[in-house]
Amino acid sequence: MCGIAGVLISAEGARARLDRDATAMADCMAHRGPDDHGLWSDAEAGVALTHRRLSIVDLSPAGHQPMISADGRYIITYNGEVYNFQELRAELEARGVKFRGRSDTEVMLEAFAVNGIAPTVKRLIGMFTIGVWDRRERTLTLVRDRLGIKPLYWAKTDGLFLFGSELKALRAFPGWTPRIDRAAVAAYMRHNYIPAPHSIYEGVRKLEAGAILTLPWGGEPRIERFWDARAVAKAGMADPLDASDAELTDRLEALLGDAVKRRMVADVPVGAFLSGGIDSSTVVALMKAAKAGPVRTYTIGFEMPGYDEAEHSRAVAAHLGTEHTELTVTAREALDVIPMLPDMYDEPFADSSQIPTYLVSAMTRKHVTVALSGDGGDELFAGYNRYQLTARMWRSFALMPRPMRHALASMITAVPADRWTQMASVVPGSMRPRQAGDKLHKFAATLACNGETELYRRLITHWEPSEVVLDAQEAKGALWDATVDTEFPGLLERMQFLDLVTYLPDDILTKVDRASMAVALEARVPLIDHRVVEFAWRLPRAAKIRGGVSKWLLRQVLYRHVPKALVERPKMGFAVPLGDWLRGPLRGWAEELLAEPRLRQAGFFDAARVRQVWSDHLSGRRNHQYMLWNVLMFEAWRDRWG
Repeated sequence: MCGIAGVLISAEGARARLDRDATAMADCMAHRGPDDHGLWSDAEAGVALTHRRLSIVDLSPAGHQPMISADGRYIITYNGEVYNFQELRAELEARGVKFRGRSDTEVMLEAFAVNGIAPTVKRLIGMFTIGVWDRRERTLTLVRDRLGIKPLYWAKTDGLFLFGSELKALRAFPGWTPRIDRAAVAAYMRHNYIPAPHSIYEGVRKLEAGAILTLPWGGEPRIERFWDARAVAKAGMADPLDASDAELTDRLEALLGDAVKRRMVADVPVGAFLSGGIDSSTVVALMKAAKAGPVRTYTIGFEMPGYDEAEHSRAVAAHLGTEHTELTVTAREALDVIPMLPDMYDEPFADSSQIPTYLVSAMTRKHVTVALSGDGGDELFAGYNRYQLTARMWRSFALMPRPMRHALASMITAVPADRWTQMASVVPGSMRPRQAGDKLHKFAATLACNGETELYRRLITHWEPSEVVLDAQEAKGALWDATVDTEFPGLLERMQFLDLVTYLPDDILTKVDRASMAVALEARVPLIDHRVVEFAWRLPRAAKIRGGVSKWLLRQVLYRHVPKALVERPKMGFAVPLGDWLRGPLRGWAEELLAEPRLRQAGFFDAARVRQVWSDHLSGRRNHQYMLWNVLMFEAWRDRWG
């Protein structure tokens, strides 16, 4: 796991500074790779590749990057891990290829020389972003893994092409002056992240998942897919598996077992995040099954009642016999993370679970260099509560004429959210939803939707951009693609697909990458091994949700290793009491960022509307924590970078 960056420049005057400027791009990402740094450049061609290394496999100098192929044709800078490199190496050795070291980097590089870049990439199992310069063809190639686990930004202006693992690498290049993209701001306010291929800056793009970008010297970039999630999903639905429950469970366990075992290979200590939920418990159980000795697991707990999952992870760890480390975090420790977020995430990002994700990463890094994570299970096996909620809501809505729905919405919103929450307090705690009033008001806002996809989009929206962002046309993507409705007629499959290509890479995986790499911890995600993804799309719906139980098939795998009673509990997520903090210890910080003169002067948001939401939140009538966090994270980012 590393940080990569590079530049291709045509201006002769700038080539004299090429090494210095490219080195600056890598140095600002030292947190991603504290173990080594490297530079390769060709002043005549105006190209430089740089690398910051976190040593995981082959810790010797033989793993140093940028690396040059044995024939001298290719130079690579690479971030990630390839988990089937040993099989590929054996094939190449059988064809006479000699290796200098033991790294996956060298195997991949020599495979490029023998088989070509695209054919090799299609065979890789892993997470990766790659930059390759072809000296013979004078062509730069960039690659991003199938699911978008690892990040890669790129920008092209007249005579200059830049790329890097983080935006700060591009910003470090002298003379490059980006402008904030208002369309991206509008999209961010809806989602709490900026969806690919957009970034916060005009003209800067995220290379999308499963893509290869090819840039000939003096030419224009061409982007092609080597793996297409949409094609995979459609092919899977067209060829569903016809097997018994036991056979499906066997096949999934074998696939996941192989994915987990491959991700345990490293020359440094390996552990796992363990929340005690279905996904992380499955990963740890399969690690235990693959390893004779104890597995190291890590979790954090919170002092705040209602937000602490530590007892659940503790129970699973005790059953599996792991070497378990647990840290109880105080509110002060959590709050101390907030000033670090603009540097950590590099562009506005407002998933508040970024705070505990950083804390568990920092604690884990004190013990190991690699940690396996359970991310991706909800998208593949239909685990999100909103999947079943959306379906139930639309079935109910379809029974009511639209005018009746409007009237009902008005009746609900006539009662303040806090009053609804008070009334819900008579419901037993195990059945009572958290923030019942806010959820009821959000339900009211969905009553007038015209279709299933619009309803789903409404449920995952923080702000309607038109109500708060000034002078901006929202950057829109898959959520507005009408052909998705046609190609995914089933609502469940449609929601899963949309999350797979938007929420998973742009929120979940972004959060984990930045939080873990901020402390030089490599996070590996076996549940989204692309072979598991392809298998999951062939599952019948009843294998995902059965009798109202989500992730049904994944649970069957877990129950073979962990008693059902230890993991059966309501889904919590990785939450913090953000609403209370904004009314309490964060109030002064928030008030400064939300000051009306400041907002008016910046000119991005409707200051009066933001102040209205802030006032409503402070009064306790509503909990607008997520809407406000969007604004606050943008303003904190603007203070640092804007």
